[in-house]
Amino acid sequence: MSAKEKRVKTRKNKNKSRVLYFVYIACCFVFFYLPIVVTMVFSFNSSKSLTNLTGFSLRWYERLINDGSIMKAVYVSLTIAIFATFISTVLGLITAIGLSKNRRVIKNVILNINNINIMSPDIVIAIGLMILFSSIMMPKGYLTMLLAHVAFCTPYVITGIYPKVRQLDPSIADAAMDLGATPFEALIKVIIPMLKDGIYAGILLAFTMSFDDFVISYFVTGNGVENISIVVYNMTKRTNPTINALSTIVILVIVILIVTSRLVPSLLKKHAKKIVAIGLAIVMGLAIFAGVRSGGKKVLRVYNAGEYIDPELLTEFETAYNCKVVYETFDSNESMYTKLKSGAQYDILIPSDYMIERLIKEELIQPVNWDNIPNAAGLNPDIMNLAYDPGNEFSVPYFWGSVGILYDTTVVDEKDLDAGWELLRNEKYAGNIYMYDSERDSFMVALKACGYSMNTDNTEEIDQAYDWLITQRNSMDVVYAGDDVIDNMISGNKALAVVYSGDGAYIMCENEDMDFIEPAQGTNIWCDGMVMTTDCKDETLAETFMNYMLDPEVASRNSVFVGYTSPVKAVAEELEETEFEGISAYTPGVASGKNEVFRYQETKIKQLFADLWTKVKAY
Repeated sequence: MSAKEKRVKTRKNKNKSRVLYFVYIACCFVFFYLPIVVTMVFSFNSSKSLTNLTGFSLRWYERLINDGSIMKAVYVSLTIAIFATFISTVLGLITAIGLSKNRRVIKNVILNINNINIMSPDIVIAIGLMILFSSIMMPKGYLTMLLAHVAFCTPYVITGIYPKVRQLDPSIADAAMDLGATPFEALIKVIIPMLKDGIYAGILLAFTMSFDDFVISYFVTGNGVENISIVVYNMTKRTNPTINALSTIVILVIVILIVTSRLVPSLLKKHAKKIVAIGLAIVMGLAIFAGVRSGGKKVLRVYNAGEYIDPELLTEFETAYNCKVVYETFDSNESMYTKLKSGAQYDILIPSDYMIERLIKEELIQPVNWDNIPNAAGLNPDIMNLAYDPGNEFSVPYFWGSVGILYDTTVVDEKDLDAGWELLRNEKYAGNIYMYDSERDSFMVALKACGYSMNTDNTEEIDQAYDWLITQRNSMDVVYAGDDVIDNMISGNKALAVVYSGDGAYIMCENEDMDFIEPAQGTNIWCDGMVMTTDCKDETLAETFMNYMLDPEVASRNSVFVGYTSPVKAVAEELEETEFEGISAYTPGVASGKNEVFRYQETKIKQLFADLWTKVKAY
């Protein structure tokens, strides 16, 4: 091969390498930023669907602005991040400088202790801080969240600043003082400016981690204090495009800040102190205003599932009864129970039937005075006096429903519906089924399909149900889904899905091809109720709230907003003929003698179900 041919070949190889490099870069950018673009596009979608574009609309931005809980969460996230960043930066700077002056042994011990916090899983730190605050009887809220953020941000600041401190010449500070500077002046005018790169890195890292944190914040907060991460997490229990609008705004703000810092660095540098001072003054002013705004009013602390109430009703209740509702949300009955046992205090809880039974057994809730709830006269008798709370001594029904099969009428043969739960093992629909990613609901389906009670503790019956699920898994290629099943069924991604009746009603309202059945083998009739804790500080106000939620107009608006069946019989019947006309899932059936409510499971049986469910999904 001649020299010219070698050069040509080399040039071609270089060009090929460049092309491959640019393809690689393009793929990386697509992988990193396509989800962000999709989020921004769907924030302008006119419907609630997260997969189908139906038209341009600003409705989710309007709802975001009008949603007080989200705006409050933004305020909490920003203020906590700013204060935590400032405090952790000061502590980190002092610690890093102090370490450089200590002996090697002390230095290594402190750095290793510092690394423990960095390397520990967030859940471990969260549980530890939660236990700490509970053990010293410190009320959970804004202060506990701030202290927790300072605790986990400071080690990262130390890690960012310490390498820069080690690079300093130890004689610089002495030289400054020899030239007439005081120790403080030497620190402020000489040492800190030379450490600015490390300090900036620590500030950015601390702010980012604080603003983004969810796990630690979730376990150490209380009294209605929630940051963006907690609110968004609870919103994901139902399809809520407001999340897209919020994410888009956050992304745009970050882009603007980055562009501004690049375009006008001299302006920021020249007025940095003033900008920081003004920003802190505004934040502190808002904090003081927020603290005194509700002063002197009665306070009601309500703990409910995410996306499970019309927020306007809370505002109207506050106005009508001159009180302040501290409203918090949980993602599951189990997380609610964990937080309650950790020492968190609430007046009203809204858990599910089996959890109500557990709370009764452990004497964590108190009886209700029904004389103070006159609107209870309109409650549906079919959901009263159920096994989990005989006589409804402790609980007031809030919403109720069932579990059934949602199916696509254009795909599923109507004759196949007679099989009930066995429809979910009809190989005609293999690869076209969603099962709930829940041991309790999935084993309920299997037990009912086998003809057993869903509350059985017979290990032979449980093993048969396990075999039923294994057979279904192996032959049907099922997808185990959570609340994402809602949007997927709206989009028609599968033909069959096990869903709660309220979710089924919501899906049917969005997709006219969907319908809902409750299998003849029986199903779970569930009821969520309002209960009063033994720590309730104002029983009268709590029972007033319960009565308010059963007011026909309030119950109707709440049912329309959430989509679940109202416990007020007249309201449910009216909505069945108006807002939810033709939506079979809105009115669950209780006529079947095989329908049941979930009972509290003893630890041994609960663990057995958990172990078997792990095996079902382990493939």
